[in-house]
Amino acid sequence: MSTGEITLVVGLGNPGPGYAGNRHNVGAMVLDVLADRMSTRFTSHKSGADVAEGRVRPGGPRLVLARPRSYMNVSGKPVAAAARFWKIPPESIVVVHDELDLPAGTIRVKQGGGEGGHNGLRSISAAIGTKDYLRVRFGIGRPPGRMDPADYVLRDFSAAERKDLPVDLERAADAVELLVEQGLLATQNQLH
Repeated sequence: MSTGEITLVVGLGNPGPGYAGNRHNVGAMVLDVLADRMSTRFTSHKSGADVAEGRVRPGGPRLVLARPRSYMNVSGKPVAAAARFWKIPPESIVVVHDELDLPAGTIRVKQGGGEGGHNGLRSISAAIGTKDYLRVRFGIGRPPGRMDPADYVLRDFSAAERKDLPVDLERAADAVELLVEQGLLATQNQLH
């Protein structure tokens, strides 16, 4: 991606303080780290998302950070509205989300592909008309025993997980920056 274009970085999660520490909200947590790095704050936007605009460093790419104010399974509408407002094509959208199929704290990037049962991704794909957007996948691991995955993602991180969480969030924010500045292949070569 060139530094002349705008990248929409979406952090998935559910709205409200009751969900703030949930595994499902890790995408929104990563956006908080990026907003801090950009020395900016989120404000309410007519797209239905809280947004923050800026650059991580002077001369760096312009980012629009968006946290949909809707629930995860209907997050596509605010993402599509923000993309239309800033005239951002799907290939310049980066979605940060939790990933059950990766070990806890593992960060991976990819473009397109399936949604793996993730309703937030399914909603975005339907709303923007393609699965061909960039993704930063934040591993949260599989639920223990026979726990329902839906219950697992809506639980807060365990005490042990919270010890590593700040470092993992920083690493995910680094992956977003790298993806925007150097592209998919270079990011995959460094992360994977």
